[in-house]
Amino acid sequence: MLRLCRIAVALLVVGSAAGAQAQTIALERLMAYIEVDTINPPGNEIRGAAFFAEIFDAAGIEYEIAESAPGRGNIWARLEGGDEPALVLLHHIDVVPAVAEAWSSDPLTATVRDGVLFGRGALDTKSLGIMHLEAFLALHDSGRPLNRDVIFMATADEEAGGFYGAGWLVENRPELFTEVGYLLNEGGRGVQSGEQISFRIELAQKRPYWLRLTATDEPGHGSRPQSTSAPARLIAALQRIQESPFEPRIVAPVRDMFARISNSVDPVWQEPLANIDAAILDPDFLTRFQAAEPGLHALIRNTCSITMLSGSQKINVVPPTSTAELDCRILPDQDAGEFLDAIRARVNDDHIEIEEIMLFSAASSSSDTGLYALLEQSIRKHYPSAGIAPAVTGGFTDSHFFRDIDITSYGFNPSVRPLAAGVSVHGNNERIGIDAFNQGVDIMIETVETFVIR
Repeated sequence: MLRLCRIAVALLVVGSAAGAQAQTIALERLMAYIEVDTINPPGNEIRGAAFFAEIFDAAGIEYEIAESAPGRGNIWARLEGGDEPALVLLHHIDVVPAVAEAWSSDPLTATVRDGVLFGRGALDTKSLGIMHLEAFLALHDSGRPLNRDVIFMATADEEAGGFYGAGWLVENRPELFTEVGYLLNEGGRGVQSGEQISFRIELAQKRPYWLRLTATDEPGHGSRPQSTSAPARLIAALQRIQESPFEPRIVAPVRDMFARISNSVDPVWQEPLANIDAAILDPDFLTRFQAAEPGLHALIRNTCSITMLSGSQKINVVPPTSTAELDCRILPDQDAGEFLDAIRARVNDDHIEIEEIMLFSAASSSSDTGLYALLEQSIRKHYPSAGIAPAVTGGFTDSHFFRDIDITSYGFNPSVRPLAAGVSVHGNNERIGIDAFNQGVDIMIETVETFVIR
């Protein structure tokens, strides 16, 4: 009954009867998918795989499920077509944890309020997964011949690096990708700020370089402070990192992206973004830019965020070791060894060991393809005045696994979200507008059909 009530509310938002049934089915699937608990850790993505398996069973579509570890499920299905390089529609099943007390509704209950759907994964990336699913099912239902194979793929563990999901499949099931030429994934987005709409199609990323710092010194009793200690050494090193930000530097894809979006951002940023090489010479601009646009600011320099700290397990014990983990992100062309040397110079303490946790390779995709041109064309058809730019993102996605094996990969999401909604990704009250989701489904279906139907 609760499900029916929520769908009834959603129907009021959908409006006209034309296409309402298809939109209602897609929305109901998204709501049901949000309520599948795939929080990582521990993931339990096999639950999401089972969700899709039930849909494929009903549609008569063959599929395969593989667990990279107990509960870490991955699922894919293939529609066969002609000899053109295959297209993969990829999204990840797992979502990040949510603090229920900080939400206005249960994060694992799909809740509709004022034309907006709330729930963990509403943006990252269960709504995109349903857009892919609807496009895949539409191709199957049409029965029309395809010029290439189309693969729907939902994977585990992206939120922790993808090593139990996309990375595992690339390593352990390489035959799945031998004839694949293209992949659509998360990373792109449409954003509305006031009356201005801009779209970014992701084709490159900053590289995550996660580091662990471990300080070692003599332990002791908290009542007898020593001249040095592991926690004190660590805090001092972190302070030196914090107070010595990396110099801003503009790489070509970022320069191009900023120039293209400069006419569709807040007027205060239009001139600086159009002339970003000159703007970064002004310290005042850098301060204001980071405060107002941290996501864009992160694209102009290497960065490190202090995210995890550990020390003693008891308040009156000075521990022998203390650790910190840093989420560092380096520009696509940055030499990792040089960056690590720069971190060592800032730490400047022989009692602190620096350990590499994760580093991805530098990889990007060209915008000079027919698929990229089609993505722009699809956006222009529905949003004629929107700014469109090939984008570099500060976050990472699973696309790098596929770029490493020469599969052209784009982050493409045709839905538009208000600027304020973006902070809900990994945050509180994650949400997507129902009209925006419906529009995203329609554009995704249309775009995929145009690319793959003979």
